[in-house]
Amino acid sequence: MLCKNCNTDLQNTQKYCFECGAKVINNRLTLKNIFEDINNQFLNYDNKFIKTFLFLFTKPEEVILSFINGTRKKYINVIQYFAISLTLVGFQIFLMNNFFNDAIGLDEIYGDAFSKFEHQENNPFSPSNFDYAQINNYQSLIYILTVPFSAIATWIAYFITGYRKFNFTEHVVLNLYYSAQIIIISAVFTIIFLCFGVSFMLITSIITLLTFAYFFYVLKRIFNTKFLDTLGVFLLVMLIILAFFLALIILVAIIGIIIAIKKG
Repeated sequence: MLCKNCNTDLQNTQKYCFECGAKVINNRLTLKNIFEDINNQFLNYDNKFIKTFLFLFTKPEEVILSFINGTRKKYINVIQYFAISLTLVGFQIFLMNNFFNDAIGLDEIYGDAFSKFEHQENNPFSPSNFDYAQINNYQSLIYILTVPFSAIATWIAYFITGYRKFNFTEHVVLNLYYSAQIIIISAVFTIIFLCFGVSFMLITSIITLLTFAYFFYVLKRIFNTKFLDTLGVFLLVMLIILAFFLALIILVAIIGIIIAIKKG
């Protein structure tokens, strides 16, 4: 008998492959099998998803360092975990665009400020023209694109400060796990709070503060540094990310000017 996942020779009595760890399945696919797999993967207490989720709060270094050091079966693979978080974001975007669209407009930010100015019909940032739902559709892409930038930022910050514990790829793993965790929490809490009529801007503000606090916590646990040392690196990471953001804004502005000049 061959393993259906890695083609390793197995004994007929084996229930798991000793090479890849996959479960040996001989029965035909049924709905019962599918629901049993879903239960084993996501619903029971001892499953990898709940274990990964809880440990990323209580012992983030256990999950992240285990993956970096070669453990692949104890916790959910970093790519799979990030994919799950993006799936939840998709569900959040669907609910927000279809049921909470009125709660997330720019009028919450600017109030009636735009009404005091003339000729706002062509202003893309005016609440009457700004399509938040359209921007929302790119949320998953934005999350994906931010991971490399945050990984570069942490890698540079720790390289500069002398904590050269991980290479760049390992910093990507760190940031993927961290990002997936905050995306899951953000999506769940956003949906719950919007259902109770809580202001979207208040939700965003609270989640942003918790995101920074959790990022600091993860860095401290992973690198096992003193509070002030971690704070210094954390602030450096934030400065690097801010520099990336400002550079991106300048680049977009330059491109916009060039396009406007050509059209003119």
